[in-house]
Amino acid sequence: MQEILTAVTYLVVWLICERVFEIESGLTKLIISLGAAVGVYLLIAIKEYREKKAKGTDD
Repeated sequence: MQEILTAVTYLVVWLICERVFEIESGLTKLIISLGAAVGVYLLIAIKEYREKKAKGTDD
């Protein structure tokens, strides 16, 4: 699930950069969209880590 959401984030941010902000530079779109995708991946990973850690202390 985490990887799918990351891929979708990449595509959505790429399209937003292209259509909404009208950024023409491919490198700029790549950097922005990859940054957003990595950010989403990290946020989900941190959330899952905290949930697992909380479950471990409750036992």
